[in-house]
Amino acid sequence: MNRPLRHVWLVISVLFVLLFTSTTYFQVVAQDRLNAHGENDRTRYNEYGRHRGPIVVDGEVIASSQESGDTYGYLRGYDPGAMYAPVTGYYSVVYGFSGIERALNDTLSGEADALFYHRISDILSGKQGRGATVELTLDSGAQEAAWEALDGRRGSVVALDPETGAILAMVSSPSYDPNRLASHNIGAVQDAWTELNEDPQRPLTNRAIGGDLYPPGSAFKLVVAAAALESGTATADSVIPGPGTYQLPNSSSVMNNHAGGGTEPCGPGEESTLADALRQSCNTSFALLGQKVGEDQLRSTAEEFGFGQRLEIPLSVTPSSIGTDLDPAQLATTSIGQFETRVTPLQMAMVAGTFANDGVVMQPQLVRAVRTSDLSTVAELTPDELGQPVSAANAAQMRQMMVGVVEDGTGTAAAVDGVEVGGKTGTAQWGQDRAAHSWFVGYGQTDEQKVALSVVVEEGGYGSQTAAPIAQDVMEAVIDP
Repeated sequence: MNRPLRHVWLVISVLFVLLFTSTTYFQVVAQDRLNAHGENDRTRYNEYGRHRGPIVVDGEVIASSQESGDTYGYLRGYDPGAMYAPVTGYYSVVYGFSGIERALNDTLSGEADALFYHRISDILSGKQGRGATVELTLDSGAQEAAWEALDGRRGSVVALDPETGAILAMVSSPSYDPNRLASHNIGAVQDAWTELNEDPQRPLTNRAIGGDLYPPGSAFKLVVAAAALESGTATADSVIPGPGTYQLPNSSSVMNNHAGGGTEPCGPGEESTLADALRQSCNTSFALLGQKVGEDQLRSTAEEFGFGQRLEIPLSVTPSSIGTDLDPAQLATTSIGQFETRVTPLQMAMVAGTFANDGVVMQPQLVRAVRTSDLSTVAELTPDELGQPVSAANAAQMRQMMVGVVEDGTGTAAAVDGVEVGGKTGTAQWGQDRAAHSWFVGYGQTDEQKVALSVVVEEGGYGSQTAAPIAQDVMEAVIDP
């Protein structure tokens, strides 16, 4: 071969190698990055052009896809929208997705690995590909009762089955209409997005599992009492001090015994049983008890309930927490659910559920089943234990004390005829010159049915007056006495 031909061959070979390398890079190495690029319209049209699977509650479709007649192919619709929006989330051609739409995107779009053989079957049979159906654990009656009872007030309600971890209600208020974000009118979607994000009420936040979290106030006394029982520090019948006021150690601050500044002591001689202290919600009793239990035991018990854990239900749950390296004054205020104690309503429902389930805390779950378009089951809820913070015997003591709170204490407004109801109210201070958050955490049960729940109403004042009646409505929706 002469020199000119060798030069031509060399140039062609180099060009071929460059072409092969660039093609390989863009089609293999950079594929995911290019597909995810925000300006890749073809990927966007391909994504929104799929027939997305429905989201279902109690056999009724609450999120579905319909042919849109435009370049996107399908329009996602939500009915009813706002009541379920914190769970379903939105599916937007402009702002992506949130909630279940995001957490189970591969399942709903049909791209999940578990649906591989179903996709092959559709291809071979010539059917249009469809995403899977996601059936939620929510109870429509409980969800509606919680939604209506909150009545637009800022707050959240979470109810769950304490034996399986199935979430029966998850309401966050105020909410929003996801149809406004799912629209294919880009300008309208952008206007809605701006409005929702600038709203000081934070309607896009799922308060049940995230956001700024809440101080639990006296509802946290359930965790302190459980730690005391489990460590052998006290029993329900143990007599503990409960003075009308308590000078915090090495501090100029004085703790009053009751919410609202009441200084009545707990029992004659400024002492009472642990059960009576819980029933009357005595702050000084639990501040002193928490110090006796100690930070290590309190933290260990809280962690066994789920504090500090990153849960996926499959929505991501912000971990609840208590302060660290606490001095005696900080430990005292932590023990009444203040200082740096911060919780999600889901976490507090898990605490109540533990006592109703003989001391075993279950993994909370939002998905009951995943099914293909031909109704084949891909996945089903399987109850999963997270741990056992308290023994069955100590859980029974906790239930007995919580029943006392509802029968003859601060939680009487949560009582349901014919149902064993136990609980704890909370009135959580959280800011200067701001009304306290209102809490109720508890359970209801008969021989056939159980439900555990937590209710928080932001700036709702006394838990006994605001949160407890909401809990009553939700329990009545779940349990047939």
